[in-house]
Amino acid sequence: MTLMDVLVSFARTGRVGPLHCGMSLAEAEDLLGPGRPHPAHILCPGIDGYPYSWDGLQLMVTQSAVSGIWINLWPGSTARLPPLVLSESESFEATVLREDLTAALDDAGCRHVVNSRLTFGRQSSLVTQPADVCAVFSLPGRDNRVPHRDRHYLDVMHLRRA
Repeated sequence: MTLMDVLVSFARTGRVGPLHCGMSLAEAEDLLGPGRPHPAHILCPGIDGYPYSWDGLQLMVTQSAVSGIWINLWPGSTARLPPLVLSESESFEATVLREDLTAALDDAGCRHVVNSRLTFGRQSSLVTQPADVCAVFSLPGRDNRVPHRDRHYLDVMHLRRA
């Protein structure tokens, strides 16, 4: 499985492997191992809306249940995802062009539309249908080591359920 496979599957289904919104944090930690809670969880146990992290994967937690899934990328560098999400790789190239992701979504029959709420300035966004997964792209910053300075790269894919 490649990073693109993970991204397309997430875009189509709203799931990252067996991870899905609505599952308990305990179930997620059984699958992934203990996550790193956001400092707000440490200061105020039981607080809602802050992530637990496993490298480039974040799960938002509300009332001890997963309410959001985020895959964070750093264009021009390598990143990590837990083995449950991206097996056979401790780290991966985190540079995904907007055109490459949209072509992969088209090839998989995953409909997507421009997300006008998050398309402005130096960034663009799309949302997949029917899963409602959002992908946010941006032009590279000066510290991003990418081959094309004038093209949009994927920064994050996320799904948030209330």
